[in-house]
Amino acid sequence: MIKKGGSEALLTALVKYGHTFSPNYTILIPLLHLLAKVGHKDRRIGMKAEEAGAVLLTLNLLKHSGQHARRTAACLWVIQVFCSSVSTANLIGENHGLDVIYRLIPQYTTKHLHFYHIDTVRAIGYISGFLWLYEDWHSKDNQDVAIAIRHALLCCLLKATDSTAGRQAFLSQGGIRLLYQTAQTCLLSKNLECLVEPSVQLMRKCLPRIPLPVTSDQSAYSFLLPGTPAFTDVNESSDESDAEEAEDNHEDDDLETDLNKLRLPPDPDRPKELLTQYSCFCPELSHDFQTGDSSTASSSSDDEVVSLTSFLFNSRGEASPCQREDEQDNEEDGTEEFYHHTIIDRLLERHGAGIPHHDPKLYCAVASKTKSIPDFSILAFPDFWGHLPPPGHQPMAPRKPNIQRQKVFEDIQLTLPSPPCHSDSLRFFSKFESGNLRKAVQVRRYEYDLILNPDVNSSQHTQWFYFEVSNMAADVPYRFNVINCEKSNSQFNYGMQPVLYSVKEALEGRPHWISTGTEICYFRNNFCPAQGRRRTTFYTLTFTITFKHSEDVCYLAYHYPYTYSALMAHLKILQKSVDPAKVFFKQQTLCSTLAGNSCPIVTITACPVSRRWKDLHQMRNRPYIVLTSRVHPGESNASWVMKGTLEFLCSNDLVAQSLREAFVFKIIPMLNPDGVINGTNRCDLNSKDLNRQWSKPDPLLSPTIYHTKGFLYYLNIIGRTPVVFCDYHGHSRKKNVFLYGCSIKETLWQSGSAVDTVGLKEDPGYRTIPKTLDRIAPTFSFNSCNFLVEKSRSATARVVVWREMGVLRSYTLENTYNGCNQGIYKGLQTGTQEHQEMGMKFCHSLLSVTKDTRILYSRKLINHIDLDHNMLDHKSHNCFEDDEPPCAEEIEYSGGCPTLKGSDLDSDIDSNMAHVDDDDKEHSAQKHQQDRKNSACFPKCSHQNVKFKCYAVCYRLKMCKL
Repeated sequence: MIKKGGSEALLTALVKYGHTFSPNYTILIPLLHLLAKVGHKDRRIGMKAEEAGAVLLTLNLLKHSGQHARRTAACLWVIQVFCSSVSTANLIGENHGLDVIYRLIPQYTTKHLHFYHIDTVRAIGYISGFLWLYEDWHSKDNQDVAIAIRHALLCCLLKATDSTAGRQAFLSQGGIRLLYQTAQTCLLSKNLECLVEPSVQLMRKCLPRIPLPVTSDQSAYSFLLPGTPAFTDVNESSDESDAEEAEDNHEDDDLETDLNKLRLPPDPDRPKELLTQYSCFCPELSHDFQTGDSSTASSSSDDEVVSLTSFLFNSRGEASPCQREDEQDNEEDGTEEFYHHTIIDRLLERHGAGIPHHDPKLYCAVASKTKSIPDFSILAFPDFWGHLPPPGHQPMAPRKPNIQRQKVFEDIQLTLPSPPCHSDSLRFFSKFESGNLRKAVQVRRYEYDLILNPDVNSSQHTQWFYFEVSNMAADVPYRFNVINCEKSNSQFNYGMQPVLYSVKEALEGRPHWISTGTEICYFRNNFCPAQGRRRTTFYTLTFTITFKHSEDVCYLAYHYPYTYSALMAHLKILQKSVDPAKVFFKQQTLCSTLAGNSCPIVTITACPVSRRWKDLHQMRNRPYIVLTSRVHPGESNASWVMKGTLEFLCSNDLVAQSLREAFVFKIIPMLNPDGVINGTNRCDLNSKDLNRQWSKPDPLLSPTIYHTKGFLYYLNIIGRTPVVFCDYHGHSRKKNVFLYGCSIKETLWQSGSAVDTVGLKEDPGYRTIPKTLDRIAPTFSFNSCNFLVEKSRSATARVVVWREMGVLRSYTLENTYNGCNQGIYKGLQTGTQEHQEMGMKFCHSLLSVTKDTRILYSRKLINHIDLDHNMLDHKSHNCFEDDEPPCAEEIEYSGGCPTLKGSDLDSDIDSNMAHVDDDDKEHSAQKHQQDRKNSACFPKCSHQNVKFKCYAVCYRLKMCKL
C-alpha cells in the first residue's frame, strides 16, 4: 500500500475532510486510525505529512477535540507516528504542540485534583508537573490499572532530564527521594517491576556528579623521565586508554587494506651497525661446551647474600633499594639483618611453606634489590611465603537476580540524609611490590569505597588492585566498592571473582589464593574526576566478602599476583634445577629499565651430545623461538602462563627434551618490570602503553621494547629469523584462551577490499599452532582466534614482528582472567594451575612447526601428549565481538522508554475503534457508572488511552530536545 502511494492518498483525504468548517468525524476517526497504522510502516511519513500540510492540521484537530476521548486518541496516534521524523517533531514543538498535549492530561485524570497552573510548570520545564502527576497516580492507583500511564510519565521525565536544567529541576523538586520511596513500594509487587528500572535509570541519571575524594587525578607516584626538566602530565589520548576494548571491536574500517603496507616491510628503524651489540645475547653460538660444564651461571653467588631489612614485619622503610645493598657492612644493619633472619627461620621451622619452585629466603634477597618509586621496604606475605593452587576447581560465581539493581539502590540511599555510623574500621595497606590501592573510605558500618591509583605519571588506566586488609571480624559481610574503574564492561558481570589470600590459613598449611566474593557486579556510577579530566565516566566493581577469621591479615587482588621479584627468584631456582650437562640455561640482562631494574633475557636449549663438529653444527643451526610476556603490568595471568612455559622447558619431560633439541628458546619473561613493581595496570613509568611503541621505540623512554626489537632485528640479519614469536597477554573482556595472528588474505577478505586475492600467495602455516592448541589445550578456543591486521594495532609486537622481521607465526596469546565456556573446564574459573598448564600446552604445540620429522612423528611423543577428544566441543562464537552480550541487568544513563512496536500500536488502535462512539450521545447516569466500572479493564478504556497517548507523544517530542 505504501509503495502504491497509500500514505499520500490518506494524507490528501485527511486534509480534504479536516479543512472543513465542521469536520465530519464519522469519516475522520477511521481515516486517522488507518493513517496511524499505515504511517507507522512508512519511514517517510513525517516528511510526506509536512508536504501535504497535514501536520499542523492534525494538531489543530487535537486542540478542538479535548472533550472527546476517541477523537483525541485518534489525533494522538497520528501525531505520535508523525513524530518519527525529527523535522516533523520540531515543527509540532515550534507550534506549541507540547503545551496542547500537556493541557489534555488533567482532563483525563481522576476528578477533584488540585488546580494546576501551566505557567508554573512551564517555568521549571514541566518537571514539577510530571513529578506531581506521578506521585498522584502512584498514591491513587491502588488496583494497578494505570501502570502504563505511570511508566509513560517516567519515560517523559527521562527525556525531560536530558538537559542540565531539567536535572537540576528534578533534584530541586525532591525527585530522588520521591522515586526512591515509590520504587521501594514497587519492589513489593511483581506487577510493578516495569516501573522499577526506569525509576532507577532516572535517579542515577539525575544524581549529582561527585568528584572522586582525592586531591588530584594524577597518580600518587611520579617519576622524572630522562630529558624532562620537571614532571608534567604525559598522558596519551584517552583513545589509547581503551586499547584492549578497541581490540574487541574489529570494525572493517580499522582493517589495513593497503597492500604495500601488508606485504612490504618498512626500513629498519636503526642502522645495521648498531645491531652487532646484540650478539652477546646468543651465547649458544660461541660457547665451547666444555665437558661437564655448560657455564650457565648468570651471576655470582654474592647476589644471594643481601640485607633482609625489607621483610614484611618492618613498619616503614629507611633506605632505597640501591642503598640497602651498599650498607650491608654497616654494623647496625647487620644486627637488624640477624634479627630478621631469626624471624624468618622461626616461621619456616614452625610452619614450613614448602612451595615448589619457591624459596622465601631467596625471595627476600631478590626483593631487597628491587627498585621502586616509593622505595618499598615491606613485602606482601603471599609473595614472601608463596602460593599453592587451590585444592580443586573453582566454578564461576552465580549471579543473584537483580543484584545490580539492589546495589544501585544502596548507592542511591547513600545520597539521602541518614545518621552517621560509627564502628571499628578495617585497616588497609598497599605500599608493597605490585600493590595498588590509593584510598579507602568507609561509607557504612561494613562498606568501603576503594579508589585505585592511576598508572605512574598518568591520570588513567585503573583496573589492577592488590592490597592488604586487616582488623576484620569473622562471619560479617563486608562490601567493597572499587569506584574508579574505567572499562565499560567486565568479566566480573559474568562469573569472575577477585582473589583472596589469608595469612592465618597459610600458617595453618593452606597457602592458597582463592577466588572469593558474593553479590559481584560491575556498573556505571556517578563519580567524576576530581579535576575535570576529559574522561568523565567511572564504573563501580562491587563485591561482598565474609572473612573466615577475626583479626586475620588478608590480601585481595584483581587476579593472582606475580611480582618482578617472584620472577627473578624463580629464574634463579630454575637455573639450579637443570642439569648443566644436558640443558643450556643462560640468564642475561637485556637492558636496564627507567628505574634501574634489570630486564632479564633467558636462553634455553639442549647442550650438544658431544663437542664433535656435527653435534655443534646441529645445535648452532637450530631455529629460534622468541617468547615475551607481561608488557602490560596488570596482566598477571600472562606471567603465570610464562611460568608454566619456563618450568616445562626446564623439565625432564620427553616433549621438553625434544623441543630443546629442536629449537633455541629466547625468552623475555617481563617486558615491563617497572610497571609490575609499582602496581600499574597498563603503562610503563613514561605513561606509555609499551605495546604501542614497537614501530619506533625510544631507546631512553622505552628501553625494553627498543632492545627487544633490536635483538629481533639482529636475529633477522644473521639469517636466524624466529620461526615463532609469541607475546603473552591477559584479556579482561573474554573467556577462554586464544591467539591473535596476522594474515594478508584474511584481512583483505574481512575488509571487503577490491584487491584480487587469487594471485596472492600466503603460507597458511600461521594457523598450525592455533589448530594444534585447539586439539590439546582445554582452555584454548580456535573459534576465538583472529588473524586480522588492524591499523590501530600497527605498532603492537605481533604486527611489527610479522611485518618488519617477516615472522609468519607472530602471535599475541590472550589469556582470560575469568574462565572457560567450553571444553572440560566449562563453567570453571582458571587458576594458576590452569594458566601454567596453558604455558605447557603452548610448548607442546610447537612440535607442529619442527622440521625434524623424526620428532614430529615419534609415536613415543604422540602417546606422551594427552589428546582428549572430549575437548573438541569448543563453542563457536564471533571473534570480532565480546563473547558476552550486554549484561542482562544492565542499567545505564542512556536507558529510555521502549520504542513503539507495530503490533502494540495496531492492537491499541483496534481496541480504541471497537468502542461505541459515545462522544456525540447523551450520557445517562447509568451509562456513566458503567463506564467507570469498565475503567478497570485498562487499556480498553478510551479515557485511559488518551492519557497514555498524551504521555507517549510528550516523550516523543522531548526526544527531539524541544
